This record gives sequence, structure tokens and C-alpha cells, in this order.
Amino acid sequence: MSESFLGVSRSVTGRAWRLRPADESAARDLGLRLGLSEPLARAIAARGIESGGADVFLNPTLKAQFPDPSSFAGMNEAAQVLLDAFEAEVEIGVFADYDVDGATSAAQLIRWFRHMGRELSLYIPDRLTEGYGPSPAAFKRMAENGAELVVTMDCGAAAHDALAAAADMGLPIVVVDHHMMRGAPPPAAALVNPNRPDCQSGQGNLSASGVTFVLLAALNREARARGLFEGRTEPDLRQWLDLAALGAVCDVTSLTGFNRALTSQGLKVMSKWANPGLAALAQIGKASGAASTFHAGFILGPRINAGGRIGRPDLGARLLSTDDPQEAANLAAELDRLNVERREIEAAVTEEAARLIERETNFNPDAPLIIAAADDWHPGVIGIVAGRLRERYRKPVIVIGIDRAANVGKGSGRSQPGVNLGLGIQKAFDAGLLMAGGGHPMAAGLTIRPDLIPDLREFLNEALRVEQTAAAASDAVEIDSLISVRSATRALVEDFTKLAPFGPGNPEPVIALAGVRAERPMAMKGGHIGLSLADETGARLRAIAWRAQDTKLGEMLLSGAGGLSVAGRLKPDDFRGQGGVQLEIEDAADPRRLEAR
Repeated sequence: MSESFLGVSRSVTGRAWRLRPADESAARDLGLRLGLSEPLARAIAARGIESGGADVFLNPTLKAQFPDPSSFAGMNEAAQVLLDAFEAEVEIGVFADYDVDGATSAAQLIRWFRHMGRELSLYIPDRLTEGYGPSPAAFKRMAENGAELVVTMDCGAAAHDALAAAADMGLPIVVVDHHMMRGAPPPAAALVNPNRPDCQSGQGNLSASGVTFVLLAALNREARARGLFEGRTEPDLRQWLDLAALGAVCDVTSLTGFNRALTSQGLKVMSKWANPGLAALAQIGKASGAASTFHAGFILGPRINAGGRIGRPDLGARLLSTDDPQEAANLAAELDRLNVERREIEAAVTEEAARLIERETNFNPDAPLIIAAADDWHPGVIGIVAGRLRERYRKPVIVIGIDRAANVGKGSGRSQPGVNLGLGIQKAFDAGLLMAGGGHPMAAGLTIRPDLIPDLREFLNEALRVEQTAAAASDAVEIDSLISVRSATRALVEDFTKLAPFGPGNPEPVIALAGVRAERPMAMKGGHIGLSLADETGARLRAIAWRAQDTKLGEMLLSGAGGLSVAGRLKPDDFRGQGGVQLEIEDAADPRRLEAR
């Protein structure tokens, strides 16, 4: 384990600080060869980018990194089945998950076929009454409504019972997914998933929207070979990169390799706001400037998700696939209203869950996992609440809302890096503790009988103990550079921006300041804390700590303490003028207290 940075072995949030490992000679070579500043060159080296790959990393292009669609198991078959159906004028229905990744995947496929002169029907399951993924009942309804072929998007790869039922009723299914799979693939006309065991594409970090974009390329190639573009223009797939990027960001995928290029170029397309739905959401959310991962993850994504969480599940996919500006404006307004309602519900459940954890008998500080369960928690917000609580307690959290009348608990979990919660949930399902369950390493969902929740807690604590122990030991704030307050300039911010888009696999650079005082701290609406950080020379830097008011970090900042070490991310600040800088505080430590330990 590397030595703690600035002597911070335990910060106010309970974490060690470490200098992000980097090959210093490689960093120097990058700086000299490309004319980069020392902080930028070191940040590139710390992300494992060798000198020869720096140009591609800083200027990611689809031309350089687009994979061969045929490298995906099932991709050729999927394109053939879909175009066979197109030529035979078979009615195609889209069954998509109710989140952003499902909506962006569905909208891409709908738009491709619309360009070809065919409208696809859309079916999004209701989170409350149908749960996640396809079901025999849903496929039956789609068939009764005229669907002769169904494409499942962002779901279906583990839906063995539903796909078997579809086969029995003679309804062919094409699966487009990216979730982890158990055992052999379910019966399907074609199944595309970079995480299926026999897929050799090496693109397992893609979201479903990314897989869908590659499918569109396969459709273009197959349609070209069949002569289907004679008399019509070939679809320019670049126009839908904004949808692929939105799904990649909101599904928190690793932004490396091809996925980084897809997201980077997609955000450029998004910046044109040509999609009526995205333009309407951007206007309501007061988004301005070039589109970024912030726009995607914090302005657009939550509003699109709101429909699936507490409203009508098809609103997001309809918004992203419409070409009617007035319809887009109406849908965006409804989603914005639902998002406000979602935030209120989420805040109430978060407060109640934290109280349950801290004041009752649910919390064991030494346990590797927390499960909070209570009656009538809204299933649409439990995943967000689990994420909030994971941030607070620095360990995996599962939040379960119990419906006593149905004798069912619906749960959603969020994990720590290094703890594969999705695999743990799969093991619990295999052990007979769950009615349904699955997910990713960092997120999972489940359905359980309430009386089995104590058994699930015991099972997962044992199953995840070794991973969580290692994860807790390595849970640290990784620092890219130590700078002075005077060095926190707009030029440095713009340097770091060259590393964007940021996300898993490419974290936003974190800088540290030493020996600063928290001046004029002020509690703000939403539980945020605004302040200035001043050093001994009198130089000052605007700063903010998000949702910190009721935390130990907030207590330290509000006290106006001096001599602090502070870590965070530099952001542009154009309030009251141009060219300013603000630090978004991640963590802080008081060296004097550290010495007293």
C-alpha cells in the first residue's frame, strides 16, 4: 500500500489520501513531446496512457477505435434477422428497460427504422407492476397488439423463462443487452451482448446504447449489401451519437477505449441540440454551453429517468424518439415535473433510511454491507437512495421497499469499487434467497420475501466480506497534483478539460491544497456549503462542498478552521465575470488532529 499523501492516513471522511500512481519518466516524456503542462502530463500518465497512445487518448475518434461489428457474438445474426423482418414487412416491436440506457437504445433503433420508412411499436414495462425486464405476460401483450418480432433493449440476456415462453408462442426475440449473464444464453433468434461468455469483442464496458450504436453500423452494412439503400439515402449514424453518449454516461460505464471515443464524439453531437427531446430538456434544465458529462448525468439523465421511476415508463423513450418539437416540449415539461416529485420522495426516504441505520438495530459498523428495509418505500427511488447512503457509509448498501399486502420486497443496491455486488446477488439468487436478482459489479436489483431479508443480510455479509475488507483498505482519495491557491487558474482547468469526458476508468483530476483556511463559510439551500479557501499569502479560491452540511466535512468547514489540507476538483466559475475558478471539495483533513492521534 502506498504512503499516505500529505500525511493524511485518515481524513475527516475516514479515508486515506494517496498520490495517484504514475510513471514519472513517462509523464516527463509526455510533457516534452506534446508540450503539456506538468499537472496534465502527470494526469495522463496516471491513467495508464503511454506516450504512443496519448494522441488517441486526447483526441479520441470513432475512425481509429470503432470495433468490427462482426466481433460481437450474435451481431451478424441480429442484423440479418431484423432486415429479413424489414423486407418481409413483419411488425417489429421494441421492448426496452425504463432507464436512460433503455430509452436511448430504443430511440436509436426506432430512428434508424423510421429513416427506412418503418415505424416500430414501443413497450416499456412499468417498474411498480411489472418490475425489471421482459416477462411472458409482456410478450403475450405485445403479440396480441400485433408484434411479430420483438427486440429487447438493455434487458433480456438473463430472461430465460420469458424468452422460453416467447419461443413457445412462436414470437422470435432479438436481444440487445450488456448485463452480466448466468450460464448459457436464453433461446433467442439472436442475442448481442459483449458480456456473454463467448463474445470476443472486448467491449464489455459498453452500455446497451453503445451496443445498439454498433448494431446500427451492422444494419447499415447488411442493408448496403442487400441493396436496400437504392432509392434512399443511407442513414448517417453520427446524428444519433448523442443518444449513445447519453446512455454511456448515465449508465456509469467505463469511459475507456471505444466507449471513450463514442462518448466524446457523442457529446459534440449533443452540443448541437438537434434532437428535439434533448433540446427541450436542456431548455427546461437551463443547460448552457457545450454538452458535457455533467449535462448528461445531472440535467438530462435524472429527468428522463423520472418517468420510469415515478411516472409513465415510456415518457423518456418517446421524448428521445420524437421529431415533433411541441410533443417534445410537452413531454419534457412532464418529466421535469416528475423529477421534482422524485427528488422530494428521494429526500424523505433517504432521511428515514439513515435514521433507521444509525438509530436502530440495523447498523453494524464492522459489517461489509448495509441493508435498510422498511414498508412502502417507493421502488422508483431506492436505487438513488442506496447510492446516497453508499457515499455516506463507504460500503455497499441495499435499500428494500416492502409491500406487505403482496408480501414482496423490491430492493436496489449500490457498491464500492472492488466489491462485485451483482455477483453477490446472483449467488443469493442461486442459493434460493431471492425471487429475482441480478446486475453489475457496482449496482444490482432484487426481489425478495420480507421474512428472508435477515438471511440475505447474513449471506451477503459472508459472501462479500473478503472483497469489502480489501476495498475498505484501498478506499482512498487519489490526488493527481498538489498545487498552491495561486496556481488554481483557468488555464489549469482548461488543461484538465483535455482529459474529458470523465467517468469510471477516467476519473476527473483531483488536486490538493495545503495550509488553507475556510473563510466565510455559509450553509446554502440543498445542504451545500459555500466558502473561500485562503492561504498564508492572502490568495483566495472560491469553493463549494455539495450536500455536506450535515456531515463531518461540513462541520469542519463551517467551523472556519485553518491549516487545513483540502482535496477537490477545479471547475470554471463565471459568476460575476469571466475566467474564474471554483473548487468542488471532495475531502479535507486537519494535520494537527492527525498528529494528535
